[in-house]
Amino acid sequence: MEERFNVEKCIVYDANGQVLGRIASIIAKNLLEGKDVAVINAEKSIISGKRKPLAEKYRTRLNLQEKENPEHSPYWSRRPDMLFKRIVRGMLPYRNPRGKEAFRKLHVYMGEPKLLEGKEHVKLNIKHAKEIYAGYISLKDLSNTLGYSIDK
Repeated sequence: MEERFNVEKCIVYDANGQVLGRIASIIAKNLLEGKDVAVINAEKSIISGKRKPLAEKYRTRLNLQEKENPEHSPYWSRRPDMLFKRIVRGMLPYRNPRGKEAFRKLHVYMGEPKLLEGKEHVKLNIKHAKEIYAGYISLKDLSNTLGYSIDK
């Protein structure tokens, strides 16, 4: 089987303190161009908006179920890395072959794995959320609110 993720050629993004939607759109664009992308520190990324409405919005998404067949319901993870990956997937045409192939080239990690320790990290030059938005919540805090506990 062909290796889909090449560690030597991948672009490593550090999501620490980055606004989630902004970094996700840049990552999606790189994936569609055919590049391998790894994201570290996904749990430290920030979602702009007020805490309570954001938590309520994602809690509602977790509880969505189709009445006829609950197995066909959408799945939203509580883990920060999987939540990050799902948000990037929403920016890709993941139902056609081009989008599926692009999505397979995305790897998201909580913290920094040993596999990527020597690689240079790309830190985007975006203002911190405190300077732009009135309220924000980190992905780690959102996951804790939704019921996932991180042992760090």
